[in-house]
Amino acid sequence: MGKTVMVLGGGIGGVATATRLRRLLPREHRVVLVEREADHLFQASLLWLMLGWRTPDQIRRPVARLARRGIEVVRGSVERIDPARRTVVVNGKEQTADFLVIALGAELAPEAIPGLAQAGHNLYSLAGAQALSTARAKFQRGHIVLLVSAMPFKCPAAPYEAAMLLEYDCRQRGVRAAVSIDVYTPEPGPMPVAGPEASKQVRQMVESKGIVYHPEHAVTQVDAGKRVIHFANGATAGFDLLVYVPLHRAPQVVKDAGLTGPSGWVSVDRSTLATNFPGVYAIGDITGIPLAIGKPLPKAGVFTNGHAEVVASNIAAEIRGERAESHFAGQGACFVETGDGRAGYGSGNFYAEPAPQMRLRPPGRLLHLAKVLYEKYWLYRWF
Repeated sequence: MGKTVMVLGGGIGGVATATRLRRLLPREHRVVLVEREADHLFQASLLWLMLGWRTPDQIRRPVARLARRGIEVVRGSVERIDPARRTVVVNGKEQTADFLVIALGAELAPEAIPGLAQAGHNLYSLAGAQALSTARAKFQRGHIVLLVSAMPFKCPAAPYEAAMLLEYDCRQRGVRAAVSIDVYTPEPGPMPVAGPEASKQVRQMVESKGIVYHPEHAVTQVDAGKRVIHFANGATAGFDLLVYVPLHRAPQVVKDAGLTGPSGWVSVDRSTLATNFPGVYAIGDITGIPLAIGKPLPKAGVFTNGHAEVVASNIAAEIRGERAESHFAGQGACFVETGDGRAGYGSGNFYAEPAPQMRLRPPGRLLHLAKVLYEKYWLYRWF
């Protein structure tokens, strides 16, 4: 008798899981993908859209295309999850699965910081990046602020990449001398989970471009009218153009299902991504995986893709009556875009003890080209 695997979420993790499962399983078994949005967005390229180097259509693909691979695509919002029964309510209709993969990602909540949404541009949304692209092109002089609202947030390098790319854009447009750029963050240093050496290298990259870095600044509110940011330490900062990373949180439907732990994210086995409920897995940004140093595994597409590979392999093995032997080992990597057609590249083992081991290669043109090629590979491979 055929089994049903239901994947919730059509981001990197959901698409990769569903596609791999479809390849691994005979057609007697159903693979169902539930996604609220019509399009899959390759979010890493929002930085390039911000600069006018990409259009929305170049970095998104219709989720419905997955149906050509034999995946059943259900368009709608997940309204309720019962992990004990492995049932999901979508568009008012209850559906039951033999296996459930929760890949709903992190919910972005700029409204959690009073005044933030009204004052600035959300770096992590398509609409925000489009609006920022328009504002950036018109910006001739003044103060640009990159603001990290709270931790954790996905793609830990993104705000630093954004700052360096905006600095590069100002130079290209001949306005750099009239523009100051600052980064404010509650972090003790850039990408702290990558270790002190990598963090130091990223900070040096940022500061070498004349960008001022302000660690340990937790925003409490933003006065959109006066264009002033207020921080928990009593400091304030003015701005003319504000770019922000919004607060991230688990979707309410996941909290209501009793899936989140003390961290506010879904607790899973760090090797298999299994939850406490049999047949239920969670992958990607929605998970909270503690590391030996006391910090969580970063929320990043490379880890999400690794999770997807392990979960798809193990579910397929179980359905075929074989032993599930795939394990996620904590390996990860990311590009760090620095402007001038260059990018750095960090890679390592985040499960290493007593601390993650990461090596950051210095920026180069070939690494930037590698990032461009990866974007094209991703959109071609899955769609």
